[in-house]
Amino acid sequence: MKLNTEILSAAANQARGLAIDAVHKCSSGHLGLPLGTAEIGAVLYGNALVHNPAEPRWLNRDRFVLSAGHGSMFLYSWLHLSGYDLSLEDVKSFRQLHSKTPGHPEFHETPGVECTTGPLGQGIANAVGLALSGKMAESRFNTADYTIFDHHVICLAGDGCMQEGVAMEAAAFAGHHQLDNLVLIYDSNDVTLDALAEKTQSENTAARFKAIGWDVITLADGHDLAAILKAVTKAKRAKSGKPQLIIAKTIIGKGIAEVQGTAKGHGEGGAKFADSARASLGLPADETFYVSPEVREYFAAHKKRLARQFSKWKKTYKAWAEANPEKAALLESRSADISADDLLAKIPAFPADAKLATRKAGADVLQPIAGAMPLMISGSADLHGSTLNYIADAGDTDPTNRGGRNVRFGIREHAMAAMCNGLAYDGIFRPSCATFMVFADYARPSIRLAALSGLPVVYIFTHDSVGVGEDGPTHQPVETVSGLRVIPNLDVIRPGDPEEVAGAFAAAFSRGDGPTMLSLTRQAMPIQNEIDVATRREGVQKGAYVAVKETEELGCILLASGSELQHVIDAAKKIGGSARVVSVPCFERFARQSAEYREEVLPSSCRKRVAIEAGVSGLWSQYVGLDGKVLGIDRFGISAPGGVVMKELGMTAADVVAAVQSLG
Repeated sequence: MKLNTEILSAAANQARGLAIDAVHKCSSGHLGLPLGTAEIGAVLYGNALVHNPAEPRWLNRDRFVLSAGHGSMFLYSWLHLSGYDLSLEDVKSFRQLHSKTPGHPEFHETPGVECTTGPLGQGIANAVGLALSGKMAESRFNTADYTIFDHHVICLAGDGCMQEGVAMEAAAFAGHHQLDNLVLIYDSNDVTLDALAEKTQSENTAARFKAIGWDVITLADGHDLAAILKAVTKAKRAKSGKPQLIIAKTIIGKGIAEVQGTAKGHGEGGAKFADSARASLGLPADETFYVSPEVREYFAAHKKRLARQFSKWKKTYKAWAEANPEKAALLESRSADISADDLLAKIPAFPADAKLATRKAGADVLQPIAGAMPLMISGSADLHGSTLNYIADAGDTDPTNRGGRNVRFGIREHAMAAMCNGLAYDGIFRPSCATFMVFADYARPSIRLAALSGLPVVYIFTHDSVGVGEDGPTHQPVETVSGLRVIPNLDVIRPGDPEEVAGAFAAAFSRGDGPTMLSLTRQAMPIQNEIDVATRREGVQKGAYVAVKETEELGCILLASGSELQHVIDAAKKIGGSARVVSVPCFERFARQSAEYREEVLPSSCRKRVAIEAGVSGLWSQYVGLDGKVLGIDRFGISAPGGVVMKELGMTAADVVAAVQSLG
């Protein structure tokens, strides 16, 4: 489509005005990016992006990610002008309670927002995940006769995003995996929040990206509409097999003469010059949040053009689905719910004499679940051989085989988790990933965003306690599991035997409203076949359950999770029939049960309680109360064989018995 520079220049200035007025009205926000990249927004939303405001989740839309999420008014302005379900009143409600225009873009909150962004660098890694999803979708669903997927992922990022390590981890992955459907626009304005960028960076960004397998286009003037369109078009049409970086030299805060080009232009500092800025931009003095009739008419007509593109694709999709019913059914299955019971029905019971690490049990359970969920993807941070989460006979996804189901993320835990978020945002594939539990802290910011955004990512994290042994305290996570339990909307499941593992995996992969972490052992553990298989599997779904019921009047309750379940079961045998054993694999699921069920499992009448877990003790106080006792490890570990470390740190059945006796 021919570029209408007159209208789009006016639209750029009016988008600047919307940002200025919104930030001025609430005295909060960031003006630098919305003003500095207004022409980029005009070209993207007024010409270059393939999307449909009436169908924000169209499968073959171009995905636009604002990695520099602090510049959210950029996105809200252009979504509003484009005709998404985002009214002018919504724009005026920027950063207000229950508005559709929160301070940083939030997935599910605003039509047209692809990812929750704000923490810098995350959006770049999300975009890499979206691009990987697109390539895998092309491989599985396009045919010689029909192209269903050929979209691009376009990400806008600033200096802050480019400095974050997660962005560079993801960029290296994208170059290695030849994700040529990815376009990263770098808003290079030479300014960060505190100062000019030269205070904190001096690298040659173009050379750096070329070295990791990207093509690079440099725009000397990032405000030249024709040059922007030429660069974006070239990037989208590139046949080099490489992701594309567009370095756009811009002026931060452009349009507010008093602060543009300075660090003061980054935030809301320029809002106090709103009147003079609006005048310089040619906006009426007596009308805030102004959009001209001509700009409205242009975007209304453009919306119709986009709708015609969508209608053409729908006809192609219909013909493709009729010609390829199996592929169509597979694609449609992406949004189908699958229950934990359905998954458990696919998982055979473990042998009665099984004694194996829960990571190994997880490997056995993963295979039938992968068979039941053909769009499930499993990845690892260079640890498939240890985390044991490889989908057998499914191959690796790489440039020669986009149809593989195993992703080798490399030693990039943070980007791995963020890319899995991108896969989950896209909604076609069901991502899972793995590393050692102690390295969850490298991935934690992305895990937190998955929980915030309600993404159904599954983390298979192994080597989950001091039971790791000889590797010592650097690899023995004492605080990590509890540290993850405090993240809202993240289920942390620490199963205590192979059948609980089956229940845990079924719970994780059937959950659709948030992420789940599976905490698995390196060391072998006995199977608890004195407890019915169904009781263990179903008990995990509820977070906690009575594993061993007292045979006499209830005298004490012994609680544990994971590898310590065996110890409370052994302790109960020594104590006698008055002891009840409660397995607590998942605090979060237990908290979601009814008050009646929680009372049934942990009757308030029994205050003599002992809990044991090979980790910090604090969170267990909610179950044992003031009268009970928690056996935990409130220190770092020791380098020695795992069993020796456990005994040295008080993680034995004898210690549980002694604790009960100490309560009188």
